[in-house]
Amino acid sequence: MDSIAVITVIIIFAATFIQSAFGFGSALIMMPFLTVLIGIKIAVPLAALIATTIHISILLYKWREVDLSAALRLIIASVIGIPLGAYLLRMGNEQYLKFFLGLMIIIFSLFFLLKPALPFLKNEKYAYFFGFIAGILGGAYNTNGPPVVIYGSLRRWNPATFRTTLQGYFFPTGLLLLISHSSVGLWTGTVFNNYLIALPFVLAAVWMGGKLNERISPGKFDKYIYTFLVITGISIAVESILKVI
Repeated sequence: MDSIAVITVIIIFAATFIQSAFGFGSALIMMPFLTVLIGIKIAVPLAALIATTIHISILLYKWREVDLSAALRLIIASVIGIPLGAYLLRMGNEQYLKFFLGLMIIIFSLFFLLKPALPFLKNEKYAYFFGFIAGILGGAYNTNGPPVVIYGSLRRWNPATFRTTLQGYFFPTGLLLLISHSSVGLWTGTVFNNYLIALPFVLAAVWMGGKLNERISPGKFDKYIYTFLVITGISIAVESILKVI
């Protein structure tokens, strides 16, 4: 493997490990670095393939715990948003897309880092709004997780509900992301070559992350991750602005 391929595999391994250990976050880790390294139009479909592989691997062991009905409203709304996001990725200016990706990473990372006092959403109808936003972000950036996590926080899901509902949401929407990316021509030989090279490391990271999940409290580790992501998001946004100027 050349140096770019090695770095790509390292990024994917680290992101997969974190996803497996803490339940979400792989796209937030992968996208900033892969976007800079291999370009956003390769990074998005590659990250979608990796994420779907992660969810399948986890569901093989946890499928009995999935409550799909709790995620149904989110899934329905995401079905509408995903094709729109994929179209924006296909037709949009790469530097503008990078800027909004950086901005999105900053906002969501600060949300998870600061953990502000949140209102309680009594009505589940808001799931359609958060699901639609998640679908657009998923189609464009493969980062549909943060709006769903925020919705879960507003609904006061307990930890068990968080884990099962996220998996119930991510798997079907991940398949929709793959279909949308294929329909707009984002699947290329380069994407699949990178995926096949990374696959053994993804499976190893899923296993290792699962072991860590049983032993560690994610509190302090989360703070380090999201602080680093805020810095990364700022770097991507600034870089894209400088290139446009």
